[in-house]
Amino acid sequence: MSQADQLIWGSVVLSLCAVIHVGLLASMIPILQGVGHLIRNRGRAIRTAIITGVSFALIVFSHTIQVWLWAYSLMHLDAIEYFYDALYFSLVTYTTVGYGDLVLPVDFRVFGAFGGVSGILCFGLSTAFLVSLVSRLLPRSFESKFDSFHSSGNKDA
Repeated sequence: MSQADQLIWGSVVLSLCAVIHVGLLASMIPILQGVGHLIRNRGRAIRTAIITGVSFALIVFSHTIQVWLWAYSLMHLDAIEYFYDALYFSLVTYTTVGYGDLVLPVDFRVFGAFGGVSGILCFGLSTAFLVSLVSRLLPRSFESKFDSFHSSGNKDA
């Protein structure tokens, strides 16, 4: 595969991963609102845990789809012959662990590097999403405890 082909196909798969990830994050908002509505009668701590857990599970699902997409792409382009090897390489590259025990042929190395770029970008988005979610949920989880503490007449707080 030429370097131009590697750049093109790497950009295509990276773009697909971005669409998948951003699309899933955007679709999570109404899902999380629905979950919040279903569990509105639970305690704040339980609601926070459930909403964060559902978010985490959906984000892991998104990353899993992307790793599988990279594995499929590597096999489809004949860079790696066996599915297990393609999946392993994709996961190690996407997470930027990069053990180096399985390497791509020279004609695919630039393409493979796009998998690491994809992982870095999508993990960054996931982290930002979770930080934003938790920063909105945690203060609300603590509100009732602090409000009831202050309203009990405790002046030392």
